[in-house]
Amino acid sequence: MTTDPHALTLTEITAPERLDGPDARLFLELVRIGNDMCRHDAGHDYLTQDATEVLGFWRDTVDWTHVGVAAERDGIVLGVAQLLFSTEDGTRTAQFDVMVDPPRWGEGAEEALLAAVEEEAVNRGLTTLQTFTLHRPDDPGPRRESPTGFGAIPASDRQTVFMLEHGYRLGQVERNSSFDLRGPLGQLEQELADAQVAAGADYRLVVWTSPTPPEYLDSFAYVVSRMDTDQPQGELVWEQHAWDADRVRRRDERLRMQGMTVSVAAVQYVPSGELVAYNELVIGSDHTGATQQYGTLVVPEHRGHRLGRLIKAANLLRWRELVPESPRVSTFNAEENRPMLDINEALGFVPVSYSGAWQKEL
Repeated sequence: MTTDPHALTLTEITAPERLDGPDARLFLELVRIGNDMCRHDAGHDYLTQDATEVLGFWRDTVDWTHVGVAAERDGIVLGVAQLLFSTEDGTRTAQFDVMVDPPRWGEGAEEALLAAVEEEAVNRGLTTLQTFTLHRPDDPGPRRESPTGFGAIPASDRQTVFMLEHGYRLGQVERNSSFDLRGPLGQLEQELADAQVAAGADYRLVVWTSPTPPEYLDSFAYVVSRMDTDQPQGELVWEQHAWDADRVRRRDERLRMQGMTVSVAAVQYVPSGELVAYNELVIGSDHTGATQQYGTLVVPEHRGHRLGRLIKAANLLRWRELVPESPRVSTFNAEENRPMLDINEALGFVPVSYSGAWQKEL
């Protein structure tokens, strides 16, 4: 029996010491292919990440474990995969990405990479895998409806078909919306003024640029932790992570190492002094690229006071001053999260792509 010289080979990807070092080749391919696939599937470049940003996250080994693998044939990387899960005891859920160079889809890399991810997950005692697929809003043909009853993705898209063929079920559809930062500010200013009146004297707007001020560390840890329990989850399993002041400090340091600029707009409930809402805008070292909105949350007990509009409008206005070069903000929201979508639409966000959230029990 002879070995096929053109066979697909799988190689582990690790975080390199330096991006210009001899051990960085596969890691850089992971970043490149991930960006190329996002542009191909979403139809825009608003989700691009640079290598410094990705490397900084991979170097966070206190809170997260990252596993990577590359599929090569004849010295060419066809695709890559990454598996991400919490280091906390009892973790059973992981997220992964299988990313194939768009021209090489269908050459076997996607099947090999998915099999490697699932085997790694089983070996590590993980029982639930989740992944997200991107889709253009104008893809023709039949649609696959979200089980939540809100939103749909193209049924014949290669990724939809691939996920279903390998036993994954659609758990939720998210809308990716974009806000044009180059437009007039009048609507934002009016929304901010109206929201401040509606909130009243019990709610105070506070803003900062990362790192988190010491006086807000504990309270910010709490409000961030509520994302695991209070955001719409569809039919997905979300594990709650432990947050405290030390974890916020670690996250701030990680974001610094990633080269990220972070603006936070939060609301403090004056009677208790606690933060009850927050919004984050984030961008990497290239300030001419798209800004990402990370977390946005209003604690349920304090909803109904227009705090969501308050933090979003305030942070967008602040961002125009901090990072005037960035042309747009990109954000994701569950399609069933109509209250947040109402806010986005009122502020001027428009849909640019959609995401399917998939899950499989191993």
